[in-house]
Amino acid sequence: MSHHHTPDFQTALDVGRPPNIKKLFPHSKALIVSGKYIDQAMLEKGRCMTIAANGRNAFVIRGALAAAQQANAAIIIEIARSEGGTNAYCAVNLWNIARQTDAFMNELGITIPVAIHADHFGIKTPADIEPGKTEITSLFDAGITSIAIDASHMPDDQNLLANLELASFVPNWAGLETEVGEIKGKLGLSTAQEALFLIQGLNAHGIFPDWIALNNGTTHGIEQSDAGIDVPLTAQIHEALAPYKVSGAQHGTSGNSSDRLRQIAEKTRTTKANVATALQMISWGVQVNDYGNAILDDAGRFIKQPDKGVDEAIWQQMLTYAKDQGLTGGNFKKLNAPFENRFLAQPKEIRDRMANGVQAFVYTLLTDVFNASDTANIVLSHILETRSHDPGVKSETIESIEEWTEEKIRKNAVTISSNKGPEGDFDD
Repeated sequence: MSHHHTPDFQTALDVGRPPNIKKLFPHSKALIVSGKYIDQAMLEKGRCMTIAANGRNAFVIRGALAAAQQANAAIIIEIARSEGGTNAYCAVNLWNIARQTDAFMNELGITIPVAIHADHFGIKTPADIEPGKTEITSLFDAGITSIAIDASHMPDDQNLLANLELASFVPNWAGLETEVGEIKGKLGLSTAQEALFLIQGLNAHGIFPDWIALNNGTTHGIEQSDAGIDVPLTAQIHEALAPYKVSGAQHGTSGNSSDRLRQIAEKTRTTKANVATALQMISWGVQVNDYGNAILDDAGRFIKQPDKGVDEAIWQQMLTYAKDQGLTGGNFKKLNAPFENRFLAQPKEIRDRMANGVQAFVYTLLTDVFNASDTANIVLSHILETRSHDPGVKSETIESIEEWTEEKIRKNAVTISSNKGPEGDFDD
């Protein structure tokens, strides 16, 4: 599969990598690109989406990259602000994820294009905006090539105004995701009205997000029911947004059946599907069902498969630590930071099987469920056409800026009928 030495690949490396990536990794053979390229390749193939793999540990990143190479698919490696920000519970973070990904790509001979995405950059209150400016700048300095500005916890007018204020700190070549409605299951489902308000307001100011994330019925973490994604609602909202050419980003993918995810790829404008919990569990060797949801025993405990994932002795240490810290269920995610170095200290065959478990799962998703095979070639040809790290935007300004002043934004937001659902911590 190695294309390292073809003239076209060399050209793509020279012209397709963004300036921050070239500066950080001047001698690299890893094709790290803008998130825009990934989105646009999925749209060109049609009825397909790719994985945005949350690299909660090094083995998830390695496995996802290997799977993408095997499928010849362009993918996104991401970490959310809650997972890898300044209050991180993972050792992989927003400032080292590009460096780790670049190193693994060079080590493993990965030639497919990869975007590095900062997911859920959460703005919970207007007071978060000012410090956010510095932090967003620092992420791009560290090799991020795509970001989700998530101010969806706030009312619609404040969400839009936060996006407007922060957009100028995101390089114009970078992938941009915006979000309406927190991800919290069947409570507080997004409406087309809310989504249009956000996208139209951005459009009036010349900001054209690549993706919008909706609350379309999913939850983060471990899904208790199979209700999952509301496909018709998603399709309806995407249809309403069609003039603005914004794609969907699907959050809370773990815990939805393969069939449901195939429908999302086929029937909606979704090009990016985030997978976090499933990949973590698989890397550890926890038994999961067809769609990556951890299977619990009769006492409600995770089932560790003896021949998969982490070493048995390490798993016992993880269980003891979790018990001491009072961590159960989805909160096992808090084991990532304290155990990363212990994972890395295991024998090579254990480390390899952690990554290989992830690879097998992601390969099946990419080829059999998401329909992303061979999208790597589309990105490569786009880069050779544009001869740039910036593929440009999909949309153009349709809305009038006079209708979207701060005063009118605040006034018009009052007319939006929305149910934001309950308060709570729905970060991931």
